Amino acid sequence: MPITPLAAQRLAAAGHDAVHASAAGLAAASDEEILRAASREGRIVVTADLDYPRLLALGLAEEPGLILFRGGSYSDDQMLSLLDRVLARASELDLQHSITVIDRSRIRRRPLPISE
Repeated sequence: MPITPLAAQRLAAAGHDAVHASAAGLAAASDEEILRAASREGRIVVTADLDYPRLLALGLAEEPGLILFRGGSYSDDQMLSLLDRVLARASELDLQHSITVIDRSRIRRRPLPISE
């Protein structure tokens, strides 16, 4: 959960049904539990934890979608600005069934499931 709780507030203010994992009672949950909850609730996981794409790939998962911040630490303002850029470019359906990777120089998307 290295993502600022302000991200959930920003998303909710923009009309998205967003909740930070800690506010959803998942602060101590495993990555697998968070993925299951997100899939069950139709949510997209926003994280900087590199375990999530691996788990989705190994499970040949089609959802939940994932927005992954890579490339080191981001200030809250940097993170929120990049998240706004992703949301302005991608439809809900695209995000729900893909891994969207954000780094300092680009944003790229990979559809789920990931197979060889």
